[in-house]
Amino acid sequence: MSAWQPLPADLPPEVRHFVEQLRLLKDRTGLSLVALGERTAYSKSSWHRYLNATQPPPRQAVVALCRVTRTDAERFCVRWEMAVRVWPRIVVPVQVPAPAPAGAPPGGGARTNRTAEEGAYEDVPTVPWWDLLAETPEPEPAAVAASWASSHRLLLFALLLVLLLLLTAVIGAFTLA
Repeated sequence: MSAWQPLPADLPPEVRHFVEQLRLLKDRTGLSLVALGERTAYSKSSWHRYLNATQPPPRQAVVALCRVTRTDAERFCVRWEMAVRVWPRIVVPVQVPAPAPAGAPPGGGARTNRTAEEGAYEDVPTVPWWDLLAETPEPEPAAVAASWASSHRLLLFALLLVLLLLLTAVIGAFTLA
């Protein structure tokens, strides 16, 4: 088992439980954070933030970790939803461009500092390409049949064109001889 940093004392119980469960899952893999990052399409530094409760993981990161450990993702996604609802919000300074004076070139406004509290965490849809293949719906049987018939018509047309080209070549060879 890894020697984890202690979690902040002021974490809500839902967040603490969720992060502890994520840590157990990660430990079960036996992988380093680098190897886990390679298997899940999330970087080592991202996993470090998620597993130390400095940032909530996106839902897809939780699903990816569950896939690596062959664990029921639905159960952990429920825990994720409960934790994200109460995850401590971070006040982030935001650079907002001040309105440019009339007649000034675009983008020439001064920057002002403002702070904005994030209203809710977004579920960042970082998904490995191989997961996108599994989400494509199966085509309807009628569409498959129509596609099959269309491709066979195209093949028949190509064969007729090749035969016509061969016939033209043979006729051309006899007329020159």
